[in-house]
Amino acid sequence: MKFFTADTHFYHESLLGMGEFAPRPFLTVEDMNQEIIKNWNEKVNETDTVYHLGDIALYFTKPAHTSEQAILDILNQLHGNLVLIKGNHDSRSLFKFLANNNYQLNSKLKFEFHDVGTLIKYDHRQYYLTHYPMMLGIAPQIINLHGHIHHYAVNLKENINVGVDTPETDYLNEKVPFGAPLSLSEISQMVEGKKDGFNKRH
Repeated sequence: MKFFTADTHFYHESLLGMGEFAPRPFLTVEDMNQEIIKNWNEKVNETDTVYHLGDIALYFTKPAHTSEQAILDILNQLHGNLVLIKGNHDSRSLFKFLANNNYQLNSKLKFEFHDVGTLIKYDHRQYYLTHYPMMLGIAPQIINLHGHIHHYAVNLKENINVGVDTPETDYLNEKVPFGAPLSLSEISQMVEGKKDGFNKRH
């Protein structure tokens, strides 16, 4: 199966608390990290693929190897093969470190990398996967899955925020545990729910 997420921001201490931008009611980054890992692994199997649309972590040390190793240790605990799309907080140094420590899982590499985005097809739609929201114009069969804006939603029915803080999971019938990636069936629900809401307002 395929899953989607963004903006995990592992180790990002200044996001802790109930701020409007990214409410995260955890006392420590270790608590937040472990909650994401637990909820991720309860939903995703080892043989699944998760598209992470940027901003894996915010953790910088000197030497950089220390924080990069800590982030790798987190990613190695997450089930599935990870397709990593670079976010504004993902350094080239981190991606290079992950590439140098890549390994085989399910007959392919654990980590796959994209600087800007990638395109997949599902259920007669194309999904353009990026970190930043993209303004695609009139393209009814193309949906932009993105992150970056945390607890906000783009006022366009073709844009779906899949980040761990997204408010657009309100379109789903069941609550998604914090940090659990979204399945394609949940994405479809979000697309239809946002389209219906948009059409009612216009």
